[in-house]
Amino acid sequence: MAPNFFQQKPKPAPKGSAAIPGRELPSRPWIEKYRPKHMNDISSQEEVVAVLQKTLESQNYDLKLPHLLFYGPPGTGKTSTILALAKELYGPDMIRDRVLELNASDERGIDVIRAKVKNFAKVTVSHSVNGWPCPPYKIIILDEADSMTTDAQSALRRTMETYSKSTRFCLICNYISRIIEPLASRCAKFRFKPLDTASTTSRIEHICQNEGVNAPRETVETLVRLADGDMRRSIMLLQSAFRLHKTNVITKEVIWEIAGVVPEPVIDGLLAAWHSRDVAKMELAVERVVRLGYSGTQLLDQLQDRIITDDHLSSIQKSKISISIAEMDKALVDGADEQLQLLRLFVTAY
Repeated sequence: MAPNFFQQKPKPAPKGSAAIPGRELPSRPWIEKYRPKHMNDISSQEEVVAVLQKTLESQNYDLKLPHLLFYGPPGTGKTSTILALAKELYGPDMIRDRVLELNASDERGIDVIRAKVKNFAKVTVSHSVNGWPCPPYKIIILDEADSMTTDAQSALRRTMETYSKSTRFCLICNYISRIIEPLASRCAKFRFKPLDTASTTSRIEHICQNEGVNAPRETVETLVRLADGDMRRSIMLLQSAFRLHKTNVITKEVIWEIAGVVPEPVIDGLLAAWHSRDVAKMELAVERVVRLGYSGTQLLDQLQDRIITDDHLSSIQKSKISISIAEMDKALVDGADEQLQLLRLFVTAY
């Protein structure tokens, strides 16, 4: 074959660039950069960490580590916990050979269980490598396991039984009810609770200090409140705001815009028109919100939160309004017009 003289040779990376081995890429996501590396770095999951720490302290690995099932809301540290545990079990050199991580939402069929999982699970390993006292088994992490089909979960159950001596499984999911009972019963279950406000605030302030983010206390509180216990979401919102504004002050209005939520003044205007019981004012307020392009579903969520904490409404009124919001939510899912449904909610709620 004749040589291709028009093909350019790759140029070497310039000195001081991010391509130099060992240097961190500047565009690295903060959720990976600040992911907990050790078990002691896991926030707000004291019970889970305490039990798993006993595994690290014990020398009898066969009896101490069963198959695991982590479940709970997103962004609460499920994946970070098992990765930190695996790193301390196998060390930094052997973790890639001893741990297989799959996202079950992408690879959720029975063929994946029969091919990738089974082939990895059936290979036995030794007790130690290069002086590091590794346990005599590997770990397979199935993230978002609640997205697996029923047939795939049934096949996984048999694989877990057959290769339990050489492999431990860690299933990670948001909804434990979507895991079949025969599979769940073979695992030690750990519930991950939403992160408390203090832990999330402390972590966000630590990142702001390290990255030079100019975020006042009010902005951090708004960020933590919108994340609602999801550490991953709070860090992603913070990094997005920083990329847009760099050294400028990041205000709570910026966080509202990036998060796609309806600003509090807009909600206040809607509620003021609602409490006036003036249909003309309601129509004008609803039309203004729709023209601004806010999501009707997001608006319902925020209205629900405000109504529940409204001291001027009785319990009966809150119950009736909640029923109306549920009916409107169902209508929006069915494709109804947002403006008409919002106006219907405000007119009929009282």
